[in-house]
Amino acid sequence: MKVKLFDESHELDLEKSINTFLSNNEDIELKDIKYEVAISICGEEQIYCFSAMIIYCIK
Repeated sequence: MKVKLFDESHELDLEKSINTFLSNNEDIELKDIKYEVAISICGEEQIYCFSAMIIYCIK
């Protein structure tokens, strides 16, 4: 089994990164995807972190 980690500051960037990885690696068998959103506040600015971990096997 293998894992691939993704970390982006915008949810659409995370979506694009995952879709690109999956389309470029058609020889994988997807086992699971773990998704997480973290939010922090710096002054008056909210900072978002969208991350995912893909668990997969090579076919």
